[in-house]
Amino acid sequence: MAASRAVLSFSKALNPIRLGNTVKVSGTAPFNQREKSTYTGKCIPPPARYGGRHTVALIPGDGIGPELLNHVRELFRFSCVPVDFEVVNVNSSLTNEDDISNAIMAVRRNGVALKGNIETNHTLPPSHKSRNNLLRTSLDLYANVMHCQSLPGVQTRHKNIDIIIIRENTEGEYSSLEHESVPGVVESLKIITRNNSLRIAEYAFKLAREKGRRRVTAVHKANIMKLGDGLFLQCCKEVASGYPDIAFDSMIVDNTTMQLVSKPQQFDVMLMPNLYGNVVSNVCAGLVGGPGLVPGANYGNDYAVFETATRNTGKSIAGRNIANPTAMLLASCLMLDHLKLHEYASMIRTAIFTIMNETQLHTADIGGQGTTSEVVQSVMRNIKSRGPLTSEL
Repeated sequence: MAASRAVLSFSKALNPIRLGNTVKVSGTAPFNQREKSTYTGKCIPPPARYGGRHTVALIPGDGIGPELLNHVRELFRFSCVPVDFEVVNVNSSLTNEDDISNAIMAVRRNGVALKGNIETNHTLPPSHKSRNNLLRTSLDLYANVMHCQSLPGVQTRHKNIDIIIIRENTEGEYSSLEHESVPGVVESLKIITRNNSLRIAEYAFKLAREKGRRRVTAVHKANIMKLGDGLFLQCCKEVASGYPDIAFDSMIVDNTTMQLVSKPQQFDVMLMPNLYGNVVSNVCAGLVGGPGLVPGANYGNDYAVFETATRNTGKSIAGRNIANPTAMLLASCLMLDHLKLHEYASMIRTAIFTIMNETQLHTADIGGQGTTSEVVQSVMRNIKSRGPLTSEL
């Protein structure tokens, strides 16, 4: 009974809470009492339609994406979640962009999407843009949010990790501005703008205050890129001055990676430009057990897209029923919270964390021999054993 209460407490700690149009993006630390507060976000979830049911764009992507999202659909049907999916397939091997245009249109239509990772074909010409990047920039999903924390039942070198990573998602080195004016000399432009830097910094500090967090650390390379990263760092300092209740510091990105693998507990909220966010997110995922465990979210003023936190397609293990479904299942819970379906999100999340204590259900990436379908079936059995959904969740 005590164990059950502990897991329920853990699930509630992760559970974003919204009141009216307020949006809480990611959870507080497990078993840690933090000050409660509210952040009013601009990304308002679309209203439910058709008798209280929501329609969500589903983008299966490549690699393990389609099979993991099929398991999400199976779990939602089993749990009677009032969500319908509009499936939009994206073919990363195509040179035209009709498929990603259809996906973007579906997200605009529905306001919310759940997606698998889409392969970026490096053999295509430079004019070919990453479909993942097109999706984020076209919808102005400027904030990528990842809550990286130690999970129950997962053995890792470091314990008590609890870091919120906020990554600017639309510019920096991912601006797709490259050219080769002289053969053998490539110029790749890194775009840092004051408006977008202020916007992501404001987002990070508001979220930190809402979560009762005490410190925001800006990650940069302003010692070398004095104009680009210097502008980003200056914008962070300007925004920090408006939040005297939150400590602010900064750290050079190479030192950051060393500090993460030696003493990750020192970090609270981390704020950074696009490329550094990519690197740090993957490091942090590895610290808590791997990419199969951590969900991610992309927020803009009008749309929200949920996926696994690390953008790896898992192509080498596709179709083998050995992928860890945890990250995708938790991403679907973040989506349910965004849609204000909090009871369903809590029910599924509680079941996930309960079965994570059963080592025989661990998949190979965290040292077990369990299969993808076994994990999902176990989650459903746990939900069934708890009985009908009640307001107590």
